[in-house]
Amino acid sequence: MRATIRLVMTGVLLGAFGTAQGAAPAWAQGSPPPPPAASPAPPPAAAPPQTYSAPADSRFSSSEIVNAGHRFFGTVSRGLAQVVEKAVSQWGLPNGYVLGEEAGGAFVAGLRYGEGMLYTKNAGDLKVYWQGPSIGFDAGGEGARTMMLVYNLPQTNAIYERFGGIDGSAYFIGGFGMTALTANNIVLVPIRVGVGFRLGANVGYLKFTPHATWNPL
Repeated sequence: MRATIRLVMTGVLLGAFGTAQGAAPAWAQGSPPPPPAASPAPPPAAAPPQTYSAPADSRFSSSEIVNAGHRFFGTVSRGLAQVVEKAVSQWGLPNGYVLGEEAGGAFVAGLRYGEGMLYTKNAGDLKVYWQGPSIGFDAGGEGARTMMLVYNLPQTNAIYERFGGIDGSAYFIGGFGMTALTANNIVLVPIRVGVGFRLGANVGYLKFTPHATWNPL
């Protein structure tokens, strides 16, 4: 009986010893490797600059512009239709136009002042004033009626800006002169008629304001 007990105890001790040999102590077990660091998210792509494009139902057709010009200038001159056609071919159909009068004078450097009404199809009408210096090879004074085509106008008061001349945009057709000015994606195309049209005034800018002012700067 004692031999049997000794045999059982020996087996238990041998089994415990084998288990202890196979299991590493907790302090000897390596900790799991840290998870790989997440790569930083790429920066968001820069949004392209937003430009305004007037909806089709807010634009004036060529015939509407020509008819308004004929009534305003008091003539059915063929030159007006040619100038409007040239403007439409280059900048498309306007979503506004200004009818007004201006006066100016120059001896190489000059000044121009004007006032008129901005007309739109679905944003209402607005009284506007404009002033601006000009530099060119011209001299003398003038008073003239002026029609201005307006492109990409997002709202009526957006016209209160300083518009600078676009190089190479001056044309003179059939007694009508045309140039182009721009600011903040808005394009302004003044059309002037009659004796005293000063092509040199195309080099400069026009500043539009809600009230009359003598300050052209």
